Amino acid sequence: MHRFVMSLQILLVDSDPERALALERTLAGAGFSQVSRADGGADLVEAVRRLAPDLVVIDMALPDRDALEGVRALSSNAPRPIVMFSDKDDPSFVEDAIGAGVCSYNLSGVSDRDMKAIVASAVAHFRRYARVETELAAATAQLEERRTVERAKALIMARRRVTEPQAYRWLRSKAMNDNRRIAEVAADIIKDQDADGLLK
Repeated sequence: MHRFVMSLQILLVDSDPERALALERTLAGAGFSQVSRADGGADLVEAVRRLAPDLVVIDMALPDRDALEGVRALSSNAPRPIVMFSDKDDPSFVEDAIGAGVCSYNLSGVSDRDMKAIVASAVAHFRRYARVETELAAATAQLEERRTVERAKALIMARRRVTEPQAYRWLRSKAMNDNRRIAEVAADIIKDQDADGLLK
């Protein structure tokens, strides 16, 4: 993990060249040498797609809610760990920034040592969130499949006048014969309003 973090390609987004240079020096002092820059007004999603960074650092003098639109778009279209720096501590903006997809919000002027910890923390936070999102999507899909199978069993029970175990065995048998998943067979049965042909 440490080796991966230190080899990150970083995109630094800042509309102020002098401030960007100062932050780039802090990143370099922390051991991050692969840094590209983009202007604060640039299309963040396009810049990320073009430069393919591993992490995005956004630096601003004051909290800018318009900048959060770019962060939201990035989180939806090309998600990356995002670190944000600002000269002002605004609790409501911090909450909005985290909600938009920022992994770590910090006041400007951090030390080299703090920068290393901030970046590592942002990467770990992003990975954990991505894992939770993946697990949630899998659980949601599994639940939907169960509902589909239950609906298909109800159709089979009504049309064939069989018990629930018998309906499930029929589904399982057809899935095995067709070399398909039970949920796929169930979905076909539900789509077919005249299921008599499938049930024979």
